[in-house]
Amino acid sequence: MIPNSTLDVLRSVLGETRCRTDPATTLAYSYDNSRLHHRPDAVVFPEATGEVEAIVACAAKDRIPLVARGLGSNTTGASVPVEGGVVLSTERMRAILEFAPDDRLIVTEPGALNTDVQHTARTRGLFWPPDPSSASHSTVGGNIATNAGGPRAVRYGTTRDHVLGLVAVDGRGRAFRCGVRTPKSSVGYDLTRLLVGSEGTLAVITEATLHLVPCASDSLTYRAVYRSYEEATRAISAILNQPLPPSAIEFLDERALQLIRSEIPGIPEAGRALLLIELEQNRPFTPPETAMFEALLAREGLIDLERADEETARESLWLARKSLSPALRRLAPGKINEDVVVPLSRLPALVDAVFAIGSRQKTEVVTFGHAGSGNLHVNLLFDPADPAADARARSALSEVFEAVLGLDGAISGEHGIGLSKRPFMAAGLDPVTLDLMRDLKTLFDPSGILNPGKLLPPRGADSACAEPGGPT
Repeated sequence: MIPNSTLDVLRSVLGETRCRTDPATTLAYSYDNSRLHHRPDAVVFPEATGEVEAIVACAAKDRIPLVARGLGSNTTGASVPVEGGVVLSTERMRAILEFAPDDRLIVTEPGALNTDVQHTARTRGLFWPPDPSSASHSTVGGNIATNAGGPRAVRYGTTRDHVLGLVAVDGRGRAFRCGVRTPKSSVGYDLTRLLVGSEGTLAVITEATLHLVPCASDSLTYRAVYRSYEEATRAISAILNQPLPPSAIEFLDERALQLIRSEIPGIPEAGRALLLIELEQNRPFTPPETAMFEALLAREGLIDLERADEETARESLWLARKSLSPALRRLAPGKINEDVVVPLSRLPALVDAVFAIGSRQKTEVVTFGHAGSGNLHVNLLFDPADPAADARARSALSEVFEAVLGLDGAISGEHGIGLSKRPFMAAGLDPVTLDLMRDLKTLFDPSGILNPGKLLPPRGADSACAEPGGPT
């Protein structure tokens, strides 16, 4: 419980309406899209950096846990207040502070929606490359905290590659500015890139300067169906090594295809892998270019190819990918969706491995994802009301992570670690590296109040993959 004296200080800074302890509010901020939940003792709604400084300083003085939160769209439990304390919501800090198209940058508060940024940027033919599936209801601060990705990462990289600078408040309550407004810099340690992906464990972000890129003037979308995973993977490698730049390469496995065939006509029964490929450039595609690219796709194993030139046709092709999540809900009420990543050459081995794990654990598995980056979404489907099925799915998850690490991969490509993957962190990192991360956490947050229980396992934690735990 938070002492009344602490609440008095918070209310003196924010007023009664922006420091809430009522049951309805604490319940509303107790969970995120991971479906894990734990009630905080209070929820605060700052509107300026100075207020965030005062809140963090107050929490540090009394060693009150503090969890910064956007809109809770993350899937790892990263914004669940597992130790109670205070949730700091950034939803009232959603202004776009500056738009400088000549400098290709935009400055926002952390609560601005990804789509707010995109709408503003597109008025001058620009966009911000991070495009998670939650873009319409995820915040800039949340995208930065988790280093969000999306289909465009194959060409443009992830959020970390498009954040120029930040204003943030450390665990003592001190605001600081890091980064630049220029395309390049070589001045000291790069604290901006360090904070991106730190999941609110080092500092609370209060302002972000984002790098924008020009919108392409022409684009093409292809749907290519292959006879095997290996042949599809060879096609991906060929796509990445030719002159036309792909902006997305999405992969769907044979079980995903089975789910969408009833909704998307024309997918051959013999197909085991589908690729959705998007190309874009700042001039019209020429007939020789498209012919060359289509010849490249027509490698051994291609059994169907469809091209879309117009926006309506492109949307129709992307419907195959977008229809997967609703289809998965029809298969099972419970789903574990992990965003593992492996070197591209290991993608077929990963797909085979997760299918074998699912068979052994009697758990339905469906995989799809951003294949151009080696980033695969492994979906384990089960009935959470059945304790045995729940246990098998969670055992399968441990095996999936072991397989990923054995293939020189990483347990997260874009969702982050949060609470759900924290038990597996030590298995994938060098012990000295992990200790250096803990030292950085102590430097930024000496009282350990910022998003405690997330990301980094405690010192001395077993390095073997373990069953994930957490609040329910």
